[in-house]
Amino acid sequence: MTQFETLLNIPFSLETPIREDHGDAACSGGVASDGVADHEALDFADPLLVSRAVLEWPTLALVGGVHAAFAGLVVAASASAGSGWELLFWLCLVPVITLHSSLQHELLHGHPFRTPRLNALLAGLPLGLFVPYWRFRALHIAHHDDPRLTDPYEDPESWYLHPRDWHAAGRLRRAVLAFNNTLLGRMLIGPAIGMTGFVIADWRLARKGRGDVLRAWGEHLVLVGILLALLRLLPGFSLPVYIAACYGAWSLLCVRTFLEHQAEEAVGHRTVIIEDRGPLAFLFLFNSLHAVHHRFPAAPWYRLPGLYRRHRAAFRAGNGGYVYRSYLEIARRHAFRAKEPVEHPVLARRLESGG
Repeated sequence: MTQFETLLNIPFSLETPIREDHGDAACSGGVASDGVADHEALDFADPLLVSRAVLEWPTLALVGGVHAAFAGLVVAASASAGSGWELLFWLCLVPVITLHSSLQHELLHGHPFRTPRLNALLAGLPLGLFVPYWRFRALHIAHHDDPRLTDPYEDPESWYLHPRDWHAAGRLRRAVLAFNNTLLGRMLIGPAIGMTGFVIADWRLARKGRGDVLRAWGEHLVLVGILLALLRLLPGFSLPVYIAACYGAWSLLCVRTFLEHQAEEAVGHRTVIIEDRGPLAFLFLFNSLHAVHHRFPAAPWYRLPGLYRRHRAAFRAGNGGYVYRSYLEIARRHAFRAKEPVEHPVLARRLESGG
């Protein structure tokens, strides 16, 4: 076993504190101490690939391209209202908003600048409407505490329920969550479930006086107001259709987040690798290579494929073979079939054995 494999097979350390700030976990993805990995311990990796670049032109170009595409498509959709062509422009807007969400994920990990506020400015207006950038950043940083991955209480992005919560759930809630554990269900109702739980949890925190939550939502609502005020200047702009496009973008993002983690004893075995090289891989900024990202969260998106190619065997061994060839394979296997039970299987086994 290599040093790399040893590091990725840390014993499982789930705890069960009462989680007050998260309901059913959100689908957009929500971060390891500010995204810095212990590169020195992984001397097999090329430092050029796993470190931040001095000037990240690909990310800066992507920021400009995404906002230009968004503006062009919204203007085109509004200008063509009533012609029949507007639907095509609105549909094309969906992947652009998804790409913007992927870009926000890149920005919160310290790209292209090391100053969080500068990166937040680049995130610009909340094109996807629903999630405050600073809350996304805070919850995603918490998610990158790898020993707690999938913990129903400690991982803000976990879709699992603790066995006691699963057994306490009513029949209707169980049925809804079971459907949500299929790819089709996650795309159809996952955003609604995630957003509902997220808003309820943040509302509880706001009522307790959490200043960071209040500031994040205050800034977000101001930016949403500015964005919508600008868009409403366009003759023919449709707010309901735009909201539907934002929901569709979140649904598309759920294709990536659907099975990026699984409940396993070994920490390294909890994170997936999807070897897809198609348009979805780019749309998700190669977060499809999720085990690579979790091992090297400081590596920029455009270096992840090269890092994986160079150390493919080590990454596959390190994550216990939790690998899919493509998103098409995922769709074939899980479109109508749940990937796992909603009840956290590791905790369920422990409780059954009295552990």
